[in-house]
Amino acid sequence: MAAFLLQKIRRWITTLKRNIQVIFRVNETECRMLKQNAAKSKFSQAAYLRSLIMGYVPREPPSADFYTMTKELRAIGNRMNQIAARANATGFFLAEEYAENANRLFNSIVKIREAVVLPDKMT
Repeated sequence: MAAFLLQKIRRWITTLKRNIQVIFRVNETECRMLKQNAAKSKFSQAAYLRSLIMGYVPREPPSADFYTMTKELRAIGNRMNQIAARANATGFFLAEEYAENANRLFNSIVKIREAVVLPDKMT
């Protein structure tokens, strides 16, 4: 509950910093497309347009499966790190290989998140 209120306060403060209002006209088709695209990306229309202005095309949020899979991959990586730490402490000879695999796994998670979650930069 406190996190929700903190998020609301941050949004309100950010809104206060935006003191210039821009008004422009669109036709019905453009309005419908704006509403659809903003809704797909789970952005407000204003946030969607600001994102476009800053050079980013917002994406649709990934499905819940994406977060479940990333959570599982992260858990696997954590277990691999624990095994590597234990193996390192006991002098087990595969410790480097486990640590290398854990790093590869974490890097893969980062790449997946970048590909699925982060908005595309316009060129």
